[in-house]
Order: sequence, then structure tokens, then C-alpha cells
Amino acid sequence: MQISINPDRLTSELDELAAFSALEAPEVSRIVFSEHDLRARAWLKDLCAQAGLDVREDAVGNTFARWHGSDREAPAVGTGSHIDAIPHSGRYDGTVGVLAGLEAIRALQAASFVPRRSLELLLFTSEEPTLFGLGCLGSRLLTGSLEVSVDTTMKDAAGRTLREIRTAAGFTGDLASVRLPDNYYDSFVELHIEQGPLLERRGVPVGVVTAIAAPASLRLEIYGQGGHAGAVLMRDRHDAFLAAAEIALALEKAALATGSIDSVATTGVCDLFPRVSNGIASRVHLEADIRDIDGVRRDGMIEHLERTCEDVATRRGVSISIEIINRDAPCACAPKIVDAISAVCTESNLPFDRMVSRAYHDSLFMARICPTAMLFIPCRNGVSHRPDEYASPEAIAQGTLVLAQTLARLSES
Repeated sequence: MQISINPDRLTSELDELAAFSALEAPEVSRIVFSEHDLRARAWLKDLCAQAGLDVREDAVGNTFARWHGSDREAPAVGTGSHIDAIPHSGRYDGTVGVLAGLEAIRALQAASFVPRRSLELLLFTSEEPTLFGLGCLGSRLLTGSLEVSVDTTMKDAAGRTLREIRTAAGFTGDLASVRLPDNYYDSFVELHIEQGPLLERRGVPVGVVTAIAAPASLRLEIYGQGGHAGAVLMRDRHDAFLAAAEIALALEKAALATGSIDSVATTGVCDLFPRVSNGIASRVHLEADIRDIDGVRRDGMIEHLERTCEDVATRRGVSISIEIINRDAPCACAPKIVDAISAVCTESNLPFDRMVSRAYHDSLFMARICPTAMLFIPCRNGVSHRPDEYASPEAIAQGTLVLAQTLARLSES
């Protein structure tokens, strides 16, 4: 079977999708349930309809576009990703996996391939945590990894609940209905830019992901004593910011101390009060991200952070509270899918590396309900979540061809 990818069409569609943005090019901002997100969804659904796919949406906006196989009762083979984008980002994160999935299906249709298992493109809602502070909202709900009570407890910065926002966007119904039935998917494959530099540095066109790291997200509140920057003696201070600085540095030290390149820790938010140059900080809000492909090692970093906070609080005379927002389990990708992607590359004489994903994706949660793996393509300098994020048309087309061949192989199993 000769499968041909249309790289010009794929590049054009990526450009079109990038134009649904609250910011001018090259920046992309497409927050879930915003006007730009809803317009992009409508555009994508139209493309799927043109390809003859049956399209449906669930109560939180996860969108399914199915090419029916000869055995409609058999669990389907899924692929897809997300199109929401954080502010000031680029045009390839997530979107490549969605549009490449559509192009892979169209290429198989053009090659007169007849799948036994249905092939389904899945657009996940809110992979990015921009609106609610929690990533992978759609896939968490699809897989039963999140309580449906978040419909009323999860809120945006303006205090609007998930239910209010999704209803205003046109997605109604009981959130419990989002969870997929057992054996809905036989397997799931997500194509994504690497968001790291390894493939480009090694000159390797394809990465076969064997494990996906999972984050723990934490919020810390540090309470000290404010005061005049000139009048309070250094020995009398209980500076909340200096306590926060110690904690952030200790978190970096904990990640380095594991000796593993897969251990990473980031303090991404540091808000001071009253935030004036001539005043001592009385309160600091920190947000941290700790992740690893080894859950025990990741949790060890959390324990180190907790011990550090106890020590800093005692020495500096401050109080510290820690809230763990989520502590997701990392996953190993399914050998069945890893082997299928590897076999496609080997048969095509295409070099590939087996590697881990240090970023986490919707596939992390899909792995809880079906065999799942990911396929990476190189991105320039490993840059992502920035306007200069870039993957070449050649790399995207090559990855899409591997995806199409993998989907065909899995659909026949």
C-alpha cells in the first residue's frame, strides 16, 4: 500500500489554525472556550466533515471524528492532541498532533485502505492549565481520573465555574457522561513535537516515547512580617521573600541531587505582598512544578521540599503552608504501540530513538484506559511555548507518514 502525505495542505492548515488567535502572528494565544478557540473548533469540525468523518462532542467539548472500520463493534484506534494554546506561544504544540491525525486518515482513505477497527481523531479540551490551573482537563474526565464535582468547584481567575464557562461555550449535559465506556479504544497514539532538543541534536527524525513523566503541582503560602525597609534591623526580620528564595533554591537542589536527567523542578510563580521596593515582604505565594518518569523519585523531591519548609519556617520565624494541587502518576507506554511504531520506522529504513517525554500530555491519562504511546518529531532548538516554536514541513510530513502507517497496522490487529 502506497501512502502519500500532502505536506502543502498540512502546512497550510497549520497556518490557518494559527490565525485563530487573540494575538498577532507569530504569537499564538488560544485559551480554551474563548472566542478564538470556538472558531478554531468549528473550522476543524468542518475539515473533518469534508473528510467524511462522523463528528461528535461531549459535555466538556472533547471532540471525536470517526472513520468507521469494517468491524464497527471492535474497539477503535485513536489519535489526536489539543489545539488550546497558552498566551504568547507558538503554532505547533498540540496542533501538529491534531492536524497530522486528520491528514493520516485522509492519506489512508486516498490509498484505498479499509480499516478493520475504526480510526478516530480526538481533540482534547484544555490540555493547557491556562484557564483553570489544571492541565489535561478533557482527558482526565474522559478516563475517570478527575471527579465530576470539579464542574462546580473548579473556577477561573474571575470566579466562574467550569459549568458556567462550558455552558456559555455551548457544551452542556452531565459531566459524568464524558467518561468513556470500557474498551472504547483498543489503542491510542499521539504525535507531538518533542519540546526538547535531543532529536535535532542527534539528527534523528523520529522519537518513540517509552515513558511519560508526570507532574506534581504545588502552591505554597509563606507568611512573615512586613515592615519598613530602612527601619527594621536585619536581625529582627521575618522576610517572607527570603524564605521563599531559600525554598526555590532547595527545590532546584533536590532535583539535581537525584542524579537523573529525568528529574526536574521549577518554581514558576512568585508573588510578593506588598510588592514595593522599600517594604519587607509580609506574604509570598509560590507555585512549583515537580516531575519525573519515576514516581518514587518525584515524590522524594516533594518530601525534600516539605522538610525544607519546616526548617526554613523555624529558622526565619515564618509560617508556610503547602497545597498539593495534583500528584499524577507517570506512565510507561504500551510495548504493543512502541513496537508498532518502531516496526514502521525499521521497515521504512527511518532512524529513530526510543526516549522519554519529560513534558506530560493527554496520553498520560489515556494510558489508564488503553494501550498508549507517543511519537515525537524534532523541533528547532527544542523550543516550545514560545512564538519561535518551529517544526519543519518535512519533519511534520515524515511524522505524519509514520503515524498513518502505525494507525493502519493497529487497525488491522
